[in-house]
Amino acid sequence: MKKSLFLIIPILGILLFLACSNSDDNSDSGTTLATSTTTVPAVYQKIYGATSITTDGTYVTIKTNGQPDHKSVYYPTNNVKYEAFSGTTFGGATFRQNPNSISLTNSFTFKIPLHPVVASTHSATPMGAIGVSINGVPLFNQYAAGGSPLTNEVASFDQYRGHPTGTHMYHYHVEPLYLTQTKGKEALMGFLLDGFPVYGPEENGAAVTGLDVYHGHTGATVDYPNGIYHYHITNSDPYINGNGFYGTPGTVSN
Repeated sequence: MKKSLFLIIPILGILLFLACSNSDDNSDSGTTLATSTTTVPAVYQKIYGATSITTDGTYVTIKTNGQPDHKSVYYPTNNVKYEAFSGTTFGGATFRQNPNSISLTNSFTFKIPLHPVVASTHSATPMGAIGVSINGVPLFNQYAAGGSPLTNEVASFDQYRGHPTGTHMYHYHVEPLYLTQTKGKEALMGFLLDGFPVYGPEENGAAVTGLDVYHGHTGATVDYPNGIYHYHITNSDPYINGNGFYGTPGTVSN
Protein backbone atom coordinates (compact mmCIF):
# COMPACT_ATOMS: atom_id res chain seq x y z
CA MET A 1 0.00 0.00 0.00
CA LYS A 2 2.80 2.43 0.89
CA LYS A 3 4.56 1.68 -2.39
CA SER A 4 1.32 2.45 -4.26
CA LEU A 5 1.01 5.80 -2.52
CA PHE A 6 4.57 6.71 -3.41
CA LEU A 7 3.78 6.02 -7.06
CA ILE A 8 0.46 7.92 -7.08
CA ILE A 9 1.73 11.15 -5.49
CA PRO A 10 4.36 11.94 -8.19
CA ILE A 11 1.81 11.15 -10.91
CA LEU A 12 -0.71 13.57 -9.34
CA GLY A 13 1.98 16.25 -9.21
CA ILE A 14 2.75 15.86 -12.89
CA LEU A 15 -0.95 16.08 -13.77
CA LEU A 16 -1.39 19.25 -11.70
CA PHE A 17 1.66 20.83 -13.37
CA LEU A 18 0.29 20.05 -16.84
CA ALA A 19 -3.14 21.46 -15.91
CA CYS A 20 -1.56 24.69 -14.67
CA SER A 21 0.56 24.94 -17.82
CA ASN A 22 -2.51 24.52 -20.06
CA SER A 23 -4.39 27.12 -18.01
CA ASP A 24 -1.53 29.62 -18.46
CA ASP A 25 -1.46 29.02 -22.23
CA ASN A 26 -5.19 29.71 -22.52
CA SER A 27 -4.83 32.89 -20.48
CA ASP A 28 -2.01 34.18 -22.70
CA SER A 29 -4.00 33.35 -25.82
CA GLY A 30 -7.00 35.24 -24.48
CA THR A 31 -4.88 38.31 -23.73
CA THR A 32 -3.45 38.35 -27.25
CA LEU A 33 -6.91 38.07 -28.75
CA ALA A 34 -8.21 40.94 -26.60
CA THR A 35 -5.39 43.31 -27.56
CA SER A 36 -5.86 42.58 -31.28
CA THR A 37 -9.44 43.83 -31.16
CA THR A 38 -9.63 47.57 -32.02
CA THR A 39 -12.60 49.79 -31.29
CA VAL A 40 -13.64 52.44 -33.81
CA PRO A 41 -13.01 55.88 -32.21
CA ALA A 42 -16.19 57.74 -31.28
CA VAL A 43 -15.60 60.60 -33.74
CA TYR A 44 -16.34 58.27 -36.67
CA GLN A 45 -19.79 57.59 -35.24
CA LYS A 46 -20.63 61.09 -36.42
CA ILE A 47 -20.67 59.69 -39.95
CA TYR A 48 -24.34 58.89 -39.55
CA GLY A 49 -24.79 58.13 -43.24
CA ALA A 50 -22.49 55.10 -43.12
CA THR A 51 -23.91 51.63 -43.56
CA SER A 52 -20.94 50.23 -41.63
CA ILE A 53 -17.72 51.49 -39.99
CA THR A 54 -14.91 49.13 -38.99
CA THR A 55 -11.18 49.33 -38.28
CA ASP A 56 -8.24 46.95 -38.37
CA GLY A 57 -6.13 49.26 -36.22
CA THR A 58 -4.41 50.81 -39.25
CA TYR A 59 -7.32 51.90 -41.44
CA VAL A 60 -10.93 52.85 -40.86
CA THR A 61 -13.27 51.36 -43.46
CA ILE A 62 -16.45 53.36 -44.07
CA LYS A 63 -19.19 51.98 -46.30
CA THR A 64 -22.05 54.11 -47.61
CA ASN A 65 -24.67 54.14 -50.37
CA GLY A 66 -23.84 57.76 -51.23
CA GLN A 67 -27.46 58.90 -51.20
CA PRO A 68 -28.15 62.28 -49.58
CA ASP A 69 -30.52 62.24 -46.61
CA HIS A 70 -32.05 65.51 -47.75
CA LYS A 71 -34.43 66.53 -50.52
CA SER A 72 -33.10 66.98 -54.04
CA VAL A 73 -34.45 67.76 -57.47
CA TYR A 74 -32.15 64.96 -58.71
CA TYR A 75 -34.05 62.15 -57.01
CA PRO A 76 -36.54 60.34 -59.27
CA THR A 77 -39.85 62.23 -59.18
CA ASN A 78 -41.61 59.27 -57.53
CA ASN A 79 -39.07 59.18 -54.67
CA VAL A 80 -40.16 60.60 -51.30
CA LYS A 81 -37.02 62.74 -51.21
CA TYR A 82 -37.69 64.38 -54.57
CA GLU A 83 -38.29 68.10 -54.35
CA ALA A 84 -38.62 70.53 -57.26
CA PHE A 85 -36.14 73.40 -57.35
CA SER A 86 -35.75 76.60 -59.34
CA GLY A 87 -34.23 80.02 -58.85
CA THR A 88 -30.66 80.68 -57.78
CA THR A 89 -28.04 78.34 -56.41
CA PHE A 90 -24.39 78.60 -55.29
CA GLY A 91 -22.80 81.96 -56.00
CA GLY A 92 -26.10 83.43 -57.22
CA ALA A 93 -26.10 81.31 -60.39
CA THR A 94 -29.46 80.61 -62.01
CA PHE A 95 -30.21 76.93 -61.52
CA ARG A 96 -29.96 74.70 -64.58
CA GLN A 97 -30.68 71.04 -63.90
CA ASN A 98 -28.23 68.59 -65.44
CA PRO A 99 -29.61 65.45 -67.16
CA ASN A 100 -28.39 63.03 -64.49
CA SER A 101 -30.18 61.52 -61.48
CA ILE A 102 -29.25 60.07 -58.08
CA SER A 103 -28.52 56.35 -58.15
CA LEU A 104 -30.41 54.20 -55.66
CA THR A 105 -27.97 51.29 -56.09
CA ASN A 106 -24.49 52.79 -55.65
CA SER A 107 -22.20 51.66 -52.85
CA PHE A 108 -18.88 53.09 -51.70
CA THR A 109 -16.03 51.81 -49.54
CA PHE A 110 -13.71 54.45 -48.12
CA LYS A 111 -10.52 53.11 -46.50
CA ILE A 112 -8.70 55.91 -44.65
CA PRO A 113 -5.76 55.99 -42.20
CA LEU A 114 -6.81 55.64 -38.56
CA HIS A 115 -3.78 57.68 -37.46
CA PRO A 116 -3.14 60.21 -40.27
CA VAL A 117 0.25 61.91 -40.54
CA VAL A 118 1.68 64.57 -42.83
CA ALA A 119 2.96 63.12 -46.10
CA SER A 120 6.55 63.58 -47.25
CA THR A 121 5.20 64.06 -50.78
CA HIS A 122 1.76 65.60 -51.17
CA SER A 123 -0.28 63.91 -53.88
CA ALA A 124 -2.88 65.79 -55.89
CA THR A 125 -6.55 65.06 -55.25
CA PRO A 126 -8.09 62.91 -58.00
CA MET A 127 -11.18 63.52 -60.06
CA GLY A 128 -14.00 61.72 -58.28
CA ALA A 129 -14.36 61.10 -54.56
CA ILE A 130 -11.63 62.65 -52.38
CA GLY A 131 -13.45 62.02 -49.10
CA VAL A 132 -16.75 61.28 -47.42
CA SER A 133 -19.19 63.60 -45.66
CA ILE A 134 -20.95 62.70 -42.43
CA ASN A 135 -24.18 61.89 -44.29
CA GLY A 136 -22.30 59.42 -46.51
CA VAL A 137 -22.20 61.58 -49.65
CA PRO A 138 -18.81 61.70 -51.46
CA LEU A 139 -16.77 64.91 -51.42
CA PHE A 140 -15.16 66.08 -54.70
CA ASN A 141 -12.39 68.60 -55.37
CA GLN A 142 -12.66 72.08 -56.89
CA TYR A 143 -12.72 70.97 -60.52
CA ALA A 144 -15.40 70.03 -63.02
CA ALA A 145 -14.94 67.18 -65.49
CA GLY A 146 -11.64 67.43 -67.33
CA GLY A 147 -10.06 69.54 -64.61
CA SER A 148 -11.79 72.78 -65.62
CA PRO A 149 -13.00 75.34 -63.04
CA LEU A 150 -16.45 74.96 -61.51
CA THR A 151 -17.55 78.29 -63.02
CA ASN A 152 -20.25 76.84 -65.26
CA GLU A 153 -20.96 73.67 -63.30
CA VAL A 154 -22.17 75.48 -60.16
CA ALA A 155 -25.41 76.34 -61.98
CA SER A 156 -26.41 72.66 -61.71
CA PHE A 157 -26.03 72.50 -57.92
CA ASP A 158 -29.37 71.67 -56.27
CA GLN A 159 -31.03 73.30 -53.26
CA TYR A 160 -28.37 71.84 -50.95
CA ARG A 161 -25.42 72.45 -53.34
CA GLY A 162 -24.86 68.96 -54.61
CA HIS A 163 -25.44 67.24 -57.94
CA PRO A 164 -24.94 63.83 -59.66
CA THR A 165 -22.32 62.80 -62.21
CA GLY A 166 -23.01 61.03 -65.49
CA THR A 167 -22.65 57.78 -63.53
CA HIS A 168 -25.34 59.00 -61.09
CA MET A 169 -22.91 59.59 -58.22
CA TYR A 170 -24.30 62.42 -56.09
CA HIS A 171 -21.56 64.56 -54.51
CA TYR A 172 -20.53 67.92 -53.07
CA HIS A 173 -17.81 70.21 -54.44
CA VAL A 174 -18.64 73.05 -52.06
CA GLU A 175 -20.28 73.65 -48.69
CA PRO A 176 -22.94 70.96 -48.11
CA LEU A 177 -25.67 73.39 -47.16
CA TYR A 178 -27.93 70.81 -45.51
CA LEU A 179 -25.16 69.76 -43.13
CA THR A 180 -24.12 73.28 -42.13
CA GLN A 181 -27.78 74.18 -41.61
CA THR A 182 -28.55 71.15 -39.43
CA LYS A 183 -25.19 70.57 -37.70
CA GLY A 184 -23.76 74.09 -37.63
CA LYS A 185 -21.07 75.91 -39.56
CA GLU A 186 -18.32 74.84 -37.15
CA ALA A 187 -19.29 71.17 -37.12
CA LEU A 188 -17.45 68.16 -38.47
CA MET A 189 -18.39 67.73 -42.13
CA GLY A 190 -16.48 64.53 -42.91
CA PHE A 191 -13.03 63.12 -43.66
CA LEU A 192 -10.75 63.24 -46.68
CA LEU A 193 -9.07 60.07 -47.92
CA ASP A 194 -5.88 60.90 -46.02
CA GLY A 195 -7.79 60.52 -42.74
CA PHE A 196 -7.75 64.18 -41.72
CA PRO A 197 -11.12 65.68 -40.72
CA VAL A 198 -13.03 68.37 -42.60
CA TYR A 199 -14.91 71.13 -40.75
CA GLY A 200 -17.37 73.84 -41.77
CA PRO A 201 -16.59 77.42 -42.82
CA GLU A 202 -16.52 78.90 -39.31
CA GLU A 203 -14.29 78.51 -36.28
CA ASN A 204 -14.68 80.14 -32.86
CA GLY A 205 -17.76 82.00 -34.07
CA ALA A 206 -16.17 83.62 -37.12
CA ALA A 207 -15.33 82.80 -40.74
CA VAL A 208 -12.16 80.73 -40.81
CA THR A 209 -8.97 82.43 -42.03
CA GLY A 210 -5.28 81.64 -42.33
CA LEU A 211 -5.57 78.30 -44.14
CA ASP A 212 -2.51 76.84 -45.84
CA VAL A 213 -2.16 75.74 -49.48
CA TYR A 214 -3.91 72.46 -48.65
CA HIS A 215 -6.87 74.42 -47.29
CA GLY A 216 -6.34 73.49 -43.68
CA HIS A 217 -4.43 74.22 -40.49
CA THR A 218 -3.51 72.64 -37.17
CA GLY A 219 -5.44 73.37 -33.99
CA ALA A 220 -7.86 72.06 -31.39
CA THR A 221 -11.41 71.10 -32.36
CA VAL A 222 -14.37 69.77 -30.39
CA ASP A 223 -13.53 66.26 -31.57
CA TYR A 224 -9.76 66.65 -31.15
CA PRO A 225 -9.18 68.86 -28.08
CA ASN A 226 -5.44 68.13 -28.16
CA GLY A 227 -5.22 69.50 -31.69
CA ILE A 228 -5.00 67.97 -35.16
CA TYR A 229 -4.47 69.11 -38.72
CA HIS A 230 -7.89 69.63 -40.31
CA TYR A 231 -9.44 71.03 -43.47
CA HIS A 232 -12.17 73.66 -43.70
CA ILE A 233 -14.89 74.10 -46.30
CA THR A 234 -15.16 77.72 -47.47
CA ASN A 235 -17.21 79.55 -50.07
CA SER A 236 -14.27 80.48 -52.26
CA ASP A 237 -12.03 78.34 -54.45
CA PRO A 238 -10.72 75.71 -53.64
CA TYR A 239 -13.81 75.23 -51.40
CA ILE A 240 -12.75 71.94 -49.71
CA ASN A 241 -9.15 71.19 -50.61
CA GLY A 242 -6.22 73.05 -52.11
CA ASN A 243 -2.96 71.81 -53.56
CA GLY A 244 -3.40 68.13 -52.80
CA PHE A 245 -3.72 65.96 -49.71
CA TYR A 246 -1.91 67.01 -46.54
CA GLY A 247 -1.47 63.35 -45.59
CA THR A 248 -1.13 60.10 -47.53
CA PRO A 249 -4.52 59.12 -48.97
CA GLY A 250 -6.20 55.78 -48.52
CA THR A 251 -8.56 54.37 -51.14
CA VAL A 252 -12.15 54.53 -52.32
CA SER A 253 -14.03 52.00 -54.40
CA ASN A 254 -17.56 51.75 -55.71
